This record gives sequence, C-alpha cells and structure tokens, in this order.
Amino acid sequence: METKGAKTRKRIIEKTLQIFSLKGYFNTSVNDIVQAAGLTKGGIYVHFKSKEEIWWTAYAEAVNIWKGIVFKDVRKIKDPLERLKKVIENDMKNYIGADVFCGGCFFLNMLLELSGQSDTMSKRVLDGFIKFSALFCSWLNEAEEKKILKKGLNRAEIANFLVISLNGTASFYAATKDSFYLDQTVKQLHFFIDNLRK
Repeated sequence: METKGAKTRKRIIEKTLQIFSLKGYFNTSVNDIVQAAGLTKGGIYVHFKSKEEIWWTAYAEAVNIWKGIVFKDVRKIKDPLERLKKVIENDMKNYIGADVFCGGCFFLNMLLELSGQSDTMSKRVLDGFIKFSALFCSWLNEAEEKKILKKGLNRAEIANFLVISLNGTASFYAATKDSFYLDQTVKQLHFFIDNLRK
C-alpha cells in the first residue's frame, strides 16, 4: 500500500511533468509546481531538494510512461522489421497522437530547451534518443542475421533516419495538432521498412 508521502511525491511528479512539457523547465517556477500540486513550498521541499531534482525524477517517470506506451505488444513480435513498424505506430498514434503530455513530446521539448542551457540535463535527454536509435539498429542487425534484410544497407544511418523522422513529425503535430502528419509518417515509414526487406 502506498504511503501518504509516496502519493504526494507521485502527485508532484505527475503535475510537474505536464507543466515542464508545456512551459519548459526554465519557465516553470517552484510556485507553478506548488499551485499545480496543491501544496506549500515546504510541502514540495519535504520531497525534493530543488526544482532540478524534481526534473530528474520527472524525466525518469516520463521515460517509464513512454516505454509503457511505445513498447506495448512489441517484445512478442519475432520479426524485427515488424517490431520496428509496431514501435513507430505506437509512438505516433498512442504517444504523440494521444497527447500524453499537454505540451507535446516531453523529450523533444526538453532537448530543444535544455541544449546550450544545461549540459548534464540535455545530455541525459540526448542519450535517450541515441539509445532509441541504437535499439532500432540492433533490430536491423537482427534482421540481417535472419537474412530478411537487403544486403549492403547502412543500418546505423537507417536507425538514425527513423528516429529523426519520428521527432520531426512530433514537432509538426505539436504545432498543428493535425493527425494527418502522424498517419502519413506511419504509412511512409512502414513502406520504407517494407522496402528494406529482402
């Protein structure tokens, strides 16, 4: 059973995730967090030493939320190219398109804002994107080993292209809220992946 303190900490993070996503890290004040969580400053500082500590915890929770959505029903797919297609569909339709965070993609927003402002925080976000690309690359390597991938392809470049495409679409969707971009990206990236198949 969750303690009262654990529930309060969880509420702080849930509320702050939405504020950071919408307003950004630097434009979010501790007063914004206090108001959203329905606490006093003292109530916030019982659980966190600083706004930055809240961000680190919020970032970890955002990763958990994203993984739960994007990798749903993915691990059981044996064909690595079909796995790629499922992740793309989940990311576009069930994460970005579901407006999980009111400001759009939490990670893209944080990367854009924090780059040049906080090396440690922006590096943490960028590392997440790099790991996502590395995972895609590992699935392409698996497809190569299973002899279902065309020969001579630069798998690392393809993986980077897929991640960049997803992030570009996330930006367009955040600006327009038009699901056309999500649907078109899923369709075109599925077509692209199908054409990698031997």
